Amino acid sequence: MTLRRKSREFALQLLYQWDQRREAPEIIEEHFWAGARATAETRKFAHELFMGAVVAAPELDKLITAHAANWRLERMGAIDRSLLRLGAYELRFGTAPAKVVLDEAVELAKAFSDAEAPAFVNGILDAIHKAFPPTAEIAEEKGAPAEKGEPAKQSEPAQKGEPAKQVATAEIKAPKTRRRKKKE
Repeated sequence: MTLRRKSREFALQLLYQWDQRREAPEIIEEHFWAGARATAETRKFAHELFMGAVVAAPELDKLITAHAANWRLERMGAIDRSLLRLGAYELRFGTAPAKVVLDEAVELAKAFSDAEAPAFVNGILDAIHKAFPPTAEIAEEKGAPAEKGEPAKQSEPAQKGEPAKQVATAEIKAPKTRRRKKKE
């Protein structure tokens, strides 16, 4: 298990405790880390995810509710709600590429929730992801435009002996295709 995955697992557990107890995040972390063992790097990333999601919780809850068709936040299971807050935080504030965030959320749902949770969590987080453009930091990593209408950052030409890097364009449109009718 990678350090970042373990950090996400710890952040999920912290968010669950915060959701259930509504104590100060610092108190929850103090009690949690008294019984959990992790490297300093794992703890640091877990802390960033947890505190970020707690601070942004009102915004994240509105975002989740807006993309969860026919589901009120209070009707969702506490684990699922915590998973959605964690995933929505990562998607909105760019801690990792969206594909990684979605995959990690689904894996955590498989490990900590019921059989229907992975599809439920994936559906809502995917809807949130599609509703917003990638953040500038993640977009620059991928060579994609950070905002609609903003030109993509051009990659530098490859040096001798290096593989060529792809150059992104600001807009890529799929070609329109027509289906041909089969002759019978």
